[in-house]
Amino acid sequence: MCLAVPARIVEMTGDQAVADAMGNRWAIRTTLTPEVKLGDIVLVHAGYAIAKIDEEEAKKTWELFEQIAEMEAERGKAQGGDHAT
Repeated sequence: MCLAVPARIVEMTGDQAVADAMGNRWAIRTTLTPEVKLGDIVLVHAGYAIAKIDEEEAKKTWELFEQIAEMEAERGKAQGGDHAT
């Protein structure tokens, strides 16, 4: 299964950009989406912005990621969590 992650473009020079998704940043290319600009939210897959999306749609996805993280944390606690050695 392939997954595209919504991220906001926070730096941009030509078709090279830095995208931020929930505090995680990585270098991407905007070659496939030449219309995007600084501050836009894009779907990122395999290091490329593949589509521009609106903020409401991105927020829905970010909320789902937060819910998954919370569920994983609860599951870890129920299983005894991580133990330092």
